[in-house]
Amino acid sequence: MATPLSLADIQARLPQLSGWSLVNGKLHKQFVFSSFIQAFGWMSGVALVAEKLDHHPEWMNVYNRVTVDLVTHDAHGITDLDFELAERMNQLATG
Repeated sequence: MATPLSLADIQARLPQLSGWSLVNGKLHKQFVFSSFIQAFGWMSGVALVAEKLDHHPEWMNVYNRVTVDLVTHDAHGITDLDFELAERMNQLATG
């Protein structure tokens, strides 16, 4: 099982994670794309990464926006896995 990071660790790492913030104990970001197809395509790419990591996001899609919250439920907090998936999401969003 993954180990939850301390609040100090999370706050120290957040500045290196473009566009992400800490909201209600989860890593949070809203991605905005040019169209629904672009948003859905990105989600499909993230789904493949998430499955490989065996770590799945909480997310919601409305047209060209995807709102994401990341937390490791088994660990009852944010872990390295959340930061890894957030970074991969950012990479996929920028191409």
